Amino acid sequence: MVDIRLDAQWVDYAIIALYFLFVLGVGWYAKRGISTSIEFFLSGRSLPAWVTGLAFISANLGAVEIMGMSATGAELGMPTMHYFWIGAVPAMLFLGVVMMPFYYGSKVRSVPEFMRMRFGASAHLVNAISFAVAQLLIAGVNLYLLALIVHRLLGWPQWVGLVVASAFVLFYITVGGLSAAIYNEVLQFFVIVAALLPLTLIGLHRVGGWSGLTERITNDGMLGADQLHTWPGTGLSGFESPVLSVVGIVFGLGFVLSFGYWTTNFVEVQRAMASKSITASRMTPIIGAFPKMFIPFIVIVPGMIAAVLVGQLAEFKQLSFAGEDAAAAATGVTYNDALLLLMRDVLPNGLLGVAIAGLLAAFMAGMAANISAFNTVISYDLYQQYVKKDAPDAHYTKVGRIATAAACVIAIFTALIAGQFSNLMDYLQTLFGFFNAPLFATFILGMFWKRMTPTAGWTGLVAGTLSAMALWGSSTFLHLFELPGQGLAFMAAATAFVVDIVVSVVVTQFTAPKPVHELKGLVYSETPKADLIDPEEAGMPFWRRPVPMAGIALVLVIALNFLFV
Repeated sequence: MVDIRLDAQWVDYAIIALYFLFVLGVGWYAKRGISTSIEFFLSGRSLPAWVTGLAFISANLGAVEIMGMSATGAELGMPTMHYFWIGAVPAMLFLGVVMMPFYYGSKVRSVPEFMRMRFGASAHLVNAISFAVAQLLIAGVNLYLLALIVHRLLGWPQWVGLVVASAFVLFYITVGGLSAAIYNEVLQFFVIVAALLPLTLIGLHRVGGWSGLTERITNDGMLGADQLHTWPGTGLSGFESPVLSVVGIVFGLGFVLSFGYWTTNFVEVQRAMASKSITASRMTPIIGAFPKMFIPFIVIVPGMIAAVLVGQLAEFKQLSFAGEDAAAAATGVTYNDALLLLMRDVLPNGLLGVAIAGLLAAFMAGMAANISAFNTVISYDLYQQYVKKDAPDAHYTKVGRIATAAACVIAIFTALIAGQFSNLMDYLQTLFGFFNAPLFATFILGMFWKRMTPTAGWTGLVAGTLSAMALWGSSTFLHLFELPGQGLAFMAAATAFVVDIVVSVVVTQFTAPKPVHELKGLVYSETPKADLIDPEEAGMPFWRRPVPMAGIALVLVIALNFLFV
């Protein structure tokens, strides 16, 4: 492999050290507000919307978001924007407008706990265990990439990066709980932007601005101008037919995977639950939607720049049409190196330190989000519910800290699992298809159909997950069919969703529903509208009200789709 180690100087190391001092300081400062388990796990439901909104985005702005999207941008160009404009923003707005009132209003402490209240213990146990396992696997992805980048950039052995990063996350979450994670995520958001924005601007300057970039991509005969248009996105979906590609992206990514991830993933929902009011909780994902729709310009565009500006990557891209393995052997690089190569070639010392700190911040934000959600589910949903129900409150905080330590250690080993996959984006999308897609089907059906029964809740969930695994296995191991790009992940997620719905509807016909009086706050038709809004909301300015701001965000993201169509 080509040596991508950066020429970091003392000023760069000083910036990195200063960032880590801030991280530790935030954790220690947050310790002062921890006296109950709710304060440890949910920040006492006391944080303002702008803080939880930025944390909401930063928690997702982890290793795969930064490295994976820049790599996909280098490979596919503008169609990668679909992960944000189709695969994120609409679902975030739906979460804020429709679903957060149920989560926050019911006073549940986690998404699995909502499942228990709506569908009973069986569905709750399935969801809690699958979620906990998924968080350990995804935390390992962030940790693996962090150690890999530290090794490539600074020359540290990979095991040192794994242990050091785990130790930092362990310290500030164990000491300061969710508040420490959230405030660090806000800090990390600004560090990430400060790192990637100069990289994008300097890179654009080197290629002659946006017009220079588009010209160089257009003049490349092997690539063509398709990479400058978001639709139909055939390279992303894996479908040769433009119609099937659009359907696959809209249904597979935009509906099933996106809504499944953003509306039921406790990693994200936990940030909104930490808000100080129902209006603030609804505003959390809506506030997050505004930076989310513009993040592609500092994540995907650098990958596109690297593909035409960095000679080794441009050569790899040309040779990859005959096979990526041969291209990697010939050039010593892959698409995953796009951001690192661009940093190496365009950033001066000082800005280089900020960029390295930004990458470290991204990886730690993603891992910390997974760990903080994991310890809540372990403590409240599994330990308190099934092991020890009536212990003193401080006991559950202690369990949460033990769970945090265990998760950080286990993540070191799941990082080694992640290292076995050549495409981590495929790995993550597969996990989301297994766990989030069927969960969303169960949630959305149970929230709007009061007849759906507890038995249908858990059987649909299990059937959806198993069907996605079976489809994935039949392609990956049995080779019965093959779909390039993200096609397999999209199809697995769609299958899980449909199977879950069908099984839930069928099982409901033969089992007993919960009494109607137990569904208040859990089912839309049985919940008074007054319970879903803050009575003071009507008197607030429009920029603090969920529905008007969601409308503005929706108009903006539609405009972006048309602008780059």
